[in-house]
Parts: sequence; C-alpha cells; structure tokens
Amino acid sequence: MKKLTLILLAAAALLVSCTQQKEAFPIYVWQGINEKTDMDQLQEQMRFWKSQGVVGVCLENSNPEVVAQAAARAHAEGLEYHAWIPCMLRGDKPHSWYAVNRLGQSADEYPAYVPYYKALDPRNPEVHKHLVDQMTAIAQIPEVDYVQLDYIRYPDVILSRGLWDKYGLVMDEEYAPADYCYCDDCTSAFKELSGIDIKAVEDPSKVKEWAQFRADQVTALVNEICAAVHAQGKKVSADVFPGPMSHAYWMVRQEWNKWDIDMVFPMNYNDFYLQPAEWIKEITAEEVQSVPGKPVISGLFICREWKRKVELEDPEESGLIPAEIAVAVQGAREAGAAGICLFTPGSMTEEHWEALREALK
Repeated sequence: MKKLTLILLAAAALLVSCTQQKEAFPIYVWQGINEKTDMDQLQEQMRFWKSQGVVGVCLENSNPEVVAQAAARAHAEGLEYHAWIPCMLRGDKPHSWYAVNRLGQSADEYPAYVPYYKALDPRNPEVHKHLVDQMTAIAQIPEVDYVQLDYIRYPDVILSRGLWDKYGLVMDEEYAPADYCYCDDCTSAFKELSGIDIKAVEDPSKVKEWAQFRADQVTALVNEICAAVHAQGKKVSADVFPGPMSHAYWMVRQEWNKWDIDMVFPMNYNDFYLQPAEWIKEITAEEVQSVPGKPVISGLFICREWKRKVELEDPEESGLIPAEIAVAVQGAREAGAAGICLFTPGSMTEEHWEALREALK
C-alpha cells in the first residue's frame, strides 16, 4: 500500500511538473483591429487562441473606445491585454512635428521607403506631450494591462538585408534619405552638447556621438511615457528590433536595454535577415542577456502561404513554416525567453498550430 502511495505521489508530481513547464512558456499574439471589428467574432478568436496556450493578446488600435471593448473581451477570456499603439509613424500631425532627413527633407513630405513612413521627431516637446497624453489615456482604461509601444524609433537608416532587393537598394552605408533627424533643433542641441556641427561633417555615420545622441532621444521619450503609464498603475511593453546592439541600435537607434519598460517583444523575424530558424536562439540569447530580470518575448513571423514559400521573394510574405516552429520555439526557450509572440495568428494554419502544440509538449 505504501509503495502504491509513493507511485501515485510520484505520478502526481510529474503531472504538476509537466503542467508548470507548459505554463512557464507563454504564447502571445499580435493582431490589428479597427472600428469595424466584430467584437463577438474577436472574442471567439480569443477563445480559440486561449485553447492553444495563448496567455495574452497585443491588439493594434489607438481609439480608446475600441481598445476598451477589446480589452474587456480579452479579460472575459482570461487573457492579458497589451494595447498595441504605433508611436512615431503618424500621418496627420503638424508639419513642425516631423523629423528631417540628412537631405533636409521633412518626413511628412518625403517619407522614406513607403508612403506611411512619416516619422515624428522624438526630441520634439510637442511630440512628447502628445504621446504621453495618449498613452496615459489608454492606460486609464481599466482592462488594459500593458501599453505596448510600437514604431518607437527612427526610420530604418539601414534596412534588414532581406528587404534590400524589394526596394532596389544596396545599403552598405547609412541611407541619407532615411537618416534622421537633422532639423535645426536637433543639430543645434547636438552641437551644444558635443561641439560638433554635424551638418558640416562629410560622413555623419562615422560620428559615434551623433548616433548615441539620437538613441538617447528615443530613450528619453520612452522613459517619459513609462513614467506616465506607471503612474496609472499599469505596465509598458514594446515591440523592438532584435539585439539591441547587434541590430536595433544601428538600424533604428533603439537602445532598448536602457528603457524603463516592463516587458520587451523583439521582432526576431529571421527571414528578414536572411537567417534560418536556428538564428532565433542566437539572437534571443543576446536579448535576454541585455535586459537581465526582464521578460523577453521572442516575436516570430509566420508564413501563411508556407507551401509556396520557395516562390515568395518578399520577406514580408515569408516567415516560419510548420517544420520550423519547433526549432524557433525551442531555440527561444533554451536561450531564456519568457515566451513567444506570433505575428500573426491569422497566418497560423492548422499545420502551424499542430507543430506549436508538439513543440510545447
């Protein structure tokens, strides 16, 4: 009898251990919503995601009414809610708010790469006030757990390698039309701080102090937002480029290891960097080491048309196929990630979900 009891206790302990192991590696999802989103259908999606192990949703919308409705539905399903808000790319703000590139062109009139790349100047005090006020209002929504900052950066001064062909560019140096911000205020402040007139420098990309100055502007803005959101009793997460020092710092001036955020979501989209799924473990290890004690959620880009992946030339249509899910998930986990985030759940086929379930066993 005693032996049977010990066996039963051991089995129960093993079951608890397995359950805890599964719960210890959360899944999040990124998805956009809008004023036309059917909230009942959204809640059904949330219920399905929850059944697949999802613990939190990151939904993109800046309208407080829409956010409040979606957050309430998420809480009804027992899901954590991250209000995913694009920050620096805005198309409807005063001309003086926009960053200026090395050619002297304002981002609202001459956006780099694509029409929506109308980037605000992260040093502009009016931009600070606008974003702090907006994030504070979002944080005041009861069911919002995190305010999630997206596009909290400068435009890509150098695109990820996988995008060069798409835009017909060879970016072996910083790309002047996407090199911001050279407005009079920023350049004057930098000259006062460093003694360097950056507009008179032949190759500004060689001036390390100039790169650091701009990274510091993003950091100051983020930390001001964090203080405001924390004052509302809420937390802050952020979507960031990988690294930070291997990519984010020199590509978009994100030195996110200095940010006062509570959770970080690096976009570890391996296909964008022409890397195999195994790269996710390598980059996640750097990220975890960069922010000791903070949860790192490794962002994974999913290929919906995965059976045609060899035909897809655009990385933004590519991503992980079902056979790569286990490598990506296990790699992130072994590197110390606190979870993964899927971009997007709408791209997850049944084969992807099955592969994910197997990877988490």
